[in-house]
Amino acid sequence: MTSTVELPLWLFILILLFAAVTAASHLLFPSVRWFFRRRMERAVARLNQRLERPIEPFKLARRHDMIQRLMYSPDVTAAIVEHARAEGVPENVAFQEARGYAREIVPSFSASAYFGFAIRLARFLSRALYRVRLAYFDEIGLQNIPKDSTVVFVMNHRSNMDYVLVTYLAAQRSALAYAVGEWARVWPLSRLIKAMGAYFIRRKSRNALYRRVLARYVRLATDGGVTQAMFPEGGLSLDGAPREPRLGLLKYITDGFDGTTRDVVFVPVALNYDRVLEDRILLEALARGGQGFRARISVIVGFFFKQIWLRLRGRYHKFGYAAVSFGHPLSLAEFARSRRGDVTEALAQELMQRIKAVVPVLPVPMIAAILERAEHPLSRSAVEAEFAGWVVKLKEAHIHLPRDDLSYATEVGLRTLYQRRMILRENGCYIANPEQAAALGFYANSIRHLLS
Repeated sequence: MTSTVELPLWLFILILLFAAVTAASHLLFPSVRWFFRRRMERAVARLNQRLERPIEPFKLARRHDMIQRLMYSPDVTAAIVEHARAEGVPENVAFQEARGYAREIVPSFSASAYFGFAIRLARFLSRALYRVRLAYFDEIGLQNIPKDSTVVFVMNHRSNMDYVLVTYLAAQRSALAYAVGEWARVWPLSRLIKAMGAYFIRRKSRNALYRRVLARYVRLATDGGVTQAMFPEGGLSLDGAPREPRLGLLKYITDGFDGTTRDVVFVPVALNYDRVLEDRILLEALARGGQGFRARISVIVGFFFKQIWLRLRGRYHKFGYAAVSFGHPLSLAEFARSRRGDVTEALAQELMQRIKAVVPVLPVPMIAAILERAEHPLSRSAVEAEFAGWVVKLKEAHIHLPRDDLSYATEVGLRTLYQRRMILRENGCYIANPEQAAALGFYANSIRHLLS
């Protein structure tokens, strides 16, 4: 017992290293985690004092705990057994597959990342790229939403800037949990997006086990009062027009809802732009029948450096106006009270109608719609007269006139479309460019449902 044992120096250092790590994991690390978690809880408490809708405890739960809670839910456990039987694999293999789905879906929300970084970045990008305007805001309706209800912002999907704009404009209300698609699963973007509270979804997955895990998470988040943001259309509009709603996420919310506990209130949000950054990419995808996007990283990087170069030379111009409208909220409890059976499809149609009703009318979409319909070239004064006529007709629409000046709004629309070669100028008159008919229609389509 007292004999001397000789060890190589490298082995002795390795033993000391393992001992230090073991001691730290059992003694030091828990204390450090507790210290930082206490600081985080105090910071969130101060943050909740200025938010209209405080961050719910569900959103602050440890990611590991949430995954465990999700995995041992009775319906997920039953789905694991069904999947193992259907695929002919052991239940422990199916369990690990379900855990992989849960780890993919469940976010790791960080209040400091969201309010310390994401909000600032969203504000900077929004203001740097666009002249941001709040076209309509149903303040009374939003103020009357019960504090104990779950709020879900439902939006039309025109651009990937939608996430940025709504995050920026809703910063004083709550932290939004977005449902994001496969595009956001690229490292290191995925880590940042999870830290902001977003959860990933596979939009075209036909795996019943995956859908059960996702449905259970959405149900837990909804029951937990997490403020969410989603796109009922399921993806970007390829032609600029509002799309028919898809029922997936909405059905996860409506299934199991009884209206006796926490209500779910949907807030329709409509966005529109004078220029959609990825409009050409979307039109190319439309021409291929909607078969994916071909956005080369070289083109994106080139565009980014071009804007920096223009800014350094003092020749940078923003991409026109971007406007957002917040419509009248819809209570799921009230909506379901007068209906029998599954209300998902009727709910989806009602939400899309409310979204379309408050789509902002901006100069470029209006001028695009006017010139697209014109059978012969129109003078500037004729275009302005047409614009004025629509302002009178569209009394219920939310039309943004820059500087409250119809003449200036007409000039903005004509200049933007002419510079992008979507319209031509002949003898002082304007007419649609036949070679850019799809692009011109892309912007006219955003408000076509209002003009009809």
